[in-house]
Parts: sequence; C-alpha cells; structure tokens
Amino acid sequence: MRRGIAATALVASLALAATACGGDDSGSDSSGPVTITWWDTSNATNEAPTYQALVKEFEAANKDVKVKYVNVPFDQAQNKFDTAAGSKGAPDVLRSEVGWTPAFAKKGFFAPLDGTEALTDEAKFQPSLIEQAKYEGKTYGVPFTTDTLAFVYNKALFKKAGVEAPKTWDDLKKAAATIKDKTGVDGYWGSTQAYYAQTFLYGEGTDTVDADAKKITVASAEAKKGYGTWLSLFDGKGLHKADTTADAYAHIQEAFVNGKVAAITQGPWEITNFYKGSAFKDKANLGIATVPAGSAGKAGAPTGGHNLSVYAGSDEAHQKAALKFVNFMTSAKAQETIALKNSTLPTRDDAYTDKVKADPGIAGYQTVLAAAQPRPALPEYSSLWVPLDTELLKIAGGKESLDKGLSTAETEITKLVPDFSK
Repeated sequence: MRRGIAATALVASLALAATACGGDDSGSDSSGPVTITWWDTSNATNEAPTYQALVKEFEAANKDVKVKYVNVPFDQAQNKFDTAAGSKGAPDVLRSEVGWTPAFAKKGFFAPLDGTEALTDEAKFQPSLIEQAKYEGKTYGVPFTTDTLAFVYNKALFKKAGVEAPKTWDDLKKAAATIKDKTGVDGYWGSTQAYYAQTFLYGEGTDTVDADAKKITVASAEAKKGYGTWLSLFDGKGLHKADTTADAYAHIQEAFVNGKVAAITQGPWEITNFYKGSAFKDKANLGIATVPAGSAGKAGAPTGGHNLSVYAGSDEAHQKAALKFVNFMTSAKAQETIALKNSTLPTRDDAYTDKVKADPGIAGYQTVLAAAQPRPALPEYSSLWVPLDTELLKIAGGKESLDKGLSTAETEITKLVPDFSK
C-alpha cells in the first residue's frame, strides 16, 4: 500500500545511509555541480520509473545539480531515515509519508521550508495538505502526492442488482444483501486494518485521540459505536467474513478487480491495478464514491500521501540544490506527468488538467477529496494505528471482544502519548 500507515519496519542498517547520503557523497568540487541524494519510497516497479525520468529532466534543465536517485522500500524507509539522520548521514531529500513529517520535524531532522524556493507556489496547493505538512507553525514538507479512501464499486454488478452507491453503512448492508440475491457475489468485503477502520470513527464524529484536548478517545462511546458498525460489516447476507490472514489485503484486492465482490473501501494507489483486473477492462465500470456516513451523518476518510522534505543536516549548498529540486518535482507540470504515468492524485489544483481528469479513476477520487480528514499535527499520530492493527485483527477474528480489544489498544496508546488523559 502506498498510503502510509506508520510501518512496523525492520531495524535499518547503516549500509544504505553510508552509500547514499548527500553529506558524504557530494560528487562535486567548488566549481562543479552539487550532487544531492533523493530517497524515493515509491513502488519500485509501478511508480519509480516516472520519478527517474523526471530526475533526468531536472538535471538537463539544471546543469549545476546532479541527483543521486535511491529507491528505498516504503516499509523500511522510516527507520532507515531515522537512523541515518541521527548519525548525520541522511539523504538531502526524502519522500516522506505525511505521518512521518511532524515526527521527523520534532526531532529536528527536517528543515523548515517557509519562504524558500521549495514553497514558491504554496498558494497553488490544497490548503489542507499544506496544513498537514506543518509542525508547530512551520512547514516541513511540500505536498507531493495525496490520497484518501473511497467506496469503490463495480457499476455493472450494482446495475444488475438495481442498487446505487450507498450513502450510509446501513444502506450498504441492504445493498449487499440485494447484490448477493441478484448476482450471486458478495456485495462488500471490508478490511481489518486500523487505517481503513478510521472511516467509521469519522462517521461518528470522533478519532483515536483528541489532539487539541490531549485526550485518548479510542474507547469512547462514539468510537465504540463506530467500531461496532465496522465489525457488523463482516457478518450478514452479502457481507464477506473478515480475512485475518497475512495476505488479506491481496485477497480483497484480487476479488474486487476480478468481479468476485462488488465493492470494497480502497485508495487511489490501486487505480492502475484496478484496470488490470477482468472486471475493469472497461475503465468506466469503476465506480468511486465517498465512503458511507455513520450514524452521526458524517462521512470521511483519512488523508494519506507523501511530502518532499529536505534534510536539516545537509550543508548550505546541498540544501539550496535540494530546494530547487523539490520545487521542480512538485511543479504543476511534474505533477501532471506523475498523475498521467502513475495514476496518483496531484496535490495542487492546477495539475488537474483535462488530460489528468480523462482518467476516470483520478477524476473519481478527486471528487471524494473534499471529505478527506487531515491528520492532526501530532508526531505520534500514525503510530497509534499500530496497536489498533493488532487488536482489531483479534476482534474481527472473534478472538477478543470489542470492549476488551479497545481497552487494550487504549492502554498501548497511553504509552505512545503519556501526557494524554483517557
């Protein structure tokens, strides 16, 4: 998955940092070009080639800068950068998951970008994404790609069953049963992962924590109601039972793209893969809608994506070159190219050109961005999903009650934000 939930990554070795850091490998002298290092955390097969081509374009237009491109597996990048930055050997630019940005800013690893060349076009970006890149009033990343979750569905199956995209989760239960009756396939298959379950909290007007009030709310009455709705969608006519295996994500995705289930909740990082399935050879068959609303009448999903951030430990020459590079990679032209090649969502409005919106997947996801919920500027926020991933899996698998699981998650979250009250 591209959206970045704070991964429980492997402990990083220093090998990559030693061979790929801007400070240690400038590749330049006082009269030659400055060589900066960029750690790209995108999918090496589907996305990286587009970024590598843009790097070449940048170098052709900026003879004074060379870019050492390094693709770092997403599930290892957070720990690798943390280790490298702590030893003053980090890359000059990092493709940072939005949840990592405030955490690294708090540690002093990222340079503030306000007033720099990197943020020359600040007004062009979606304000909520700029706000999400801030920590204590300063901006530490330029929005590079964005995403959120949507209710994605097979239009042909919905039409055959005579149902429409549901507005509420109760509507979905009814639609799923009808789809099962009319088509023989399940109407919906949900995920046990905490990131996906977050939509149910928003539907009840709550979150895992109230960052402003410094209060843990994961076991509140509202949260229990939201998670109760989430749990109920694994049991019922046309509702697929919870998959608690290690390959659950792949199983859900495969079933959807091949027409074995009519709807799932998913992010735009899978647009390209949707089209590879037999159900969506005709791209127009892909339906995209805002996630259904909860009992509070609210509908929303977490905002994900990545920022480009500059290492605070780089020297002045490398930081200057890095700022120029970030400005180029987040320009409207570059973002249009990325969207067209990778089917990812731009972070600035002027990159949603007619060519970009010709892709029904991108156009569809653009319409649900308004319901995306920005994450609070809490460095530990993404880490809160880690204990929830463990507990929700047990709850969905029937090995633990909802109350017991949320209580355990609350205890673990207390360790991550010890100054928060319950």
